[in-house]
Amino acid sequence: MAIMERGDDGQEARGRPSPEPDKKPGRLPPRPETYGELLNDPTIRRWAVRAGVAVVVGIVFTVVFDLRIGLTAAILAVIADVVRRARTSSSVAAWQKSSAAERRTERQLRALEKKGYLVLHARAVPRDTDGVSDGRIDHLVIGPSGVYAIDSEKWDKRLPVRTMSHLKLFHGPFNKKDRLDEARWEAEQASRMLSERVGFEVPVQPSVAIYGPSIPWKVMRVRDVDVYAGNQARGYLRRRPKILTETDVRRIYKVASETLPPIYREEEDERQETA
Repeated sequence: MAIMERGDDGQEARGRPSPEPDKKPGRLPPRPETYGELLNDPTIRRWAVRAGVAVVVGIVFTVVFDLRIGLTAAILAVIADVVRRARTSSSVAAWQKSSAAERRTERQLRALEKKGYLVLHARAVPRDTDGVSDGRIDHLVIGPSGVYAIDSEKWDKRLPVRTMSHLKLFHGPFNKKDRLDEARWEAEQASRMLSERVGFEVPVQPSVAIYGPSIPWKVMRVRDVDVYAGNQARGYLRRRPKILTETDVRRIYKVASETLPPIYREEEDERQETA
């Protein structure tokens, strides 16, 4: 999400003297920001907290050791907080409340950008009439090895995961057929919508990245859905042969950005209508 700077709508033409501020109709002089307003800014508030923590850490270590160690500890405290927030941040709006599993997959996928992969998170596709799918793709990945719809799942680690003849997936005693059908439906809808706009067939491979229980295989295709451990998401994509050119990747990504709306925007519209 980029930051854009906008000029004053009332800016005068070049070379034309601007009127005095108190003579300009309809304009009031800018009101200086108060300390309260500054503290309401989340960025300023976050750095104020960091500064406070750094001061406390610095004082403690200075008293126990010396000033040099105290300054070093204070700097390290700030760096540690910056790194922690960077690792837990998400490109999805904060109020969307993406799951911890989705954020973990998102961090893996960031590392693939330098390999030519482009990713869209939390994208909407049509829901089916039987209620199998909620119409959401957690991560749509477009790269040299193809297009993938990845759903991130956090399952109870105490229950084993097993499969039967590549047709059934179980988590303990629970049959996950509906979860696989949902992933396949969403990928099919994305493929149909992208193919219509791009002008050639765009297969979208559904997959489920599972966090929590141990997965006794690297990648298993069950009911046409690839299933693997969540921490293998990046390797899952990198091991596949290249089938798309850089031009194809960017073209499909552009169409996907325009065709598959972000879920959080749709939910925001629903909230506004309800209000």
